[in-house]
Amino acid sequence: MNPYFPRFIACFFTLLSLNAKPTSAQAELKIPLAEVTQIAEEAFIYGYPLVMNYGTVYEYAVDKQGKNFKAPFNVLYNTARVYTPADTTIVTPNSDTPYSFVTADLRAEPLVLTLPAIEKDRYYSVQLIDLYTDNFGYMGSRTTGNGGGTYMVTGPNWKGTVPAGVAKVFPCETEFAILLIRTQLFGPADLENVKKIQAGYKAQPLSQYLGQPAPPQAATIDWPMIDKFQAAKDPFEYLAFILQFCPTTGAAAVEQPLRERFKQIGIAAGQPVAANKYTEVEKAAIGAGIRQGLAKIKESIVTFGKDENGWRVGSPFGDRAFFHGDWLKRAGSAMAGIYGNNAVEALYPILSLDSAGQHPNSGEHNYMLTFPAGQLPPCNAFWSVTMYDGKTQLLIENPIDRYLINSPMLPNLKKNTDGSITLYVQKDSPGKDHESNWLPAPNGLMYVVMRLYWPKEEALSGKWQPPAMVVGK
Repeated sequence: MNPYFPRFIACFFTLLSLNAKPTSAQAELKIPLAEVTQIAEEAFIYGYPLVMNYGTVYEYAVDKQGKNFKAPFNVLYNTARVYTPADTTIVTPNSDTPYSFVTADLRAEPLVLTLPAIEKDRYYSVQLIDLYTDNFGYMGSRTTGNGGGTYMVTGPNWKGTVPAGVAKVFPCETEFAILLIRTQLFGPADLENVKKIQAGYKAQPLSQYLGQPAPPQAATIDWPMIDKFQAAKDPFEYLAFILQFCPTTGAAAVEQPLRERFKQIGIAAGQPVAANKYTEVEKAAIGAGIRQGLAKIKESIVTFGKDENGWRVGSPFGDRAFFHGDWLKRAGSAMAGIYGNNAVEALYPILSLDSAGQHPNSGEHNYMLTFPAGQLPPCNAFWSVTMYDGKTQLLIENPIDRYLINSPMLPNLKKNTDGSITLYVQKDSPGKDHESNWLPAPNGLMYVVMRLYWPKEEALSGKWQPPAMVVGK
């Protein structure tokens, strides 16, 4: 999730409370004010992940002068390192796998992705994400194997012929998509090997892949800068802008009635919202709807997954069929950690309560997380336990620059006499004897995510459960 977005919400509410107080002015919208509020709530919940996504697209592919810019559209960018506290565009990033990105513009022609052969014991995945934040496809170790191949991602309006050599086509419902590639890193000494693999990833427009002239370019887009001040001024302006790239064709046709409903408060695909035309009483009604929507999104997160020893275990991410019109679930997923994987690709136990039933606070307590002998997280690829600041959900600086403990580190972890492994989760060093097993924590609320990549059935079914985070002395 883009961290500036909560700041935009706070700023919006501040402006709203100062400038949008109810009055007796005659409303211009042709529906009752109670319905204005209801539609605003629905639009906010529906649009939350789309705007989150746009924030990333803008920073990574549009804002060439910004510090987070990666590469232009349809150009592959490799991050030849793991994420650190300096990376703030996306919250709860993993620090296990160097990322590669392609922000795909599929309007003029498809994008062809060529993947190299990778040694069979190294996990990698290519996650395909549309503008809704639905995961519409996967390539990689679990799905297509490590033998390499050529694949094509098409936009909603493409009707061409699949060229020879393309192993599979992945249709995208929206005109833009994000291709997110994770390549497993076995340790610091393995980074050069990962760089060589990343150098073999290739993204090309179809015409370039075929060695043919490019088709006419799609229309130039006037991308709106996204920041907290502009978003506070026009809260639904970004949603209306993004919807023009999300046609209600094919499976998305079920959304047409919802889009028509949004038009009743001035939100129409590709059209200015013209919020300045709302009366003060309408602004107040819309603001109330946004507040209600935000509260419901926050509340929805605690219902994700199953409660297992203080962890919420599950993965609230998937494709259109997975969400099945539950826009609140989709919005909650984006708030919890945008661009999460489907459960079969990665399972995400998120720490909710410690062994005392309290919200984990490493400013007040030291903790111990013990995996009994033979009961490490069961997965076909690898597992990790990553620490984040409880307020920002970003990685935190610490004296040993360690942001996680994962399965590749097992040879360096000390075992207890019974074969179990205890991780010491605390803000201060547990002492030299235990420092190999120390997961540094913030001086305050902590947010801990366990990741099981390519989880085994016993993890998916709940037969295996993560151990409790035990309050120490």
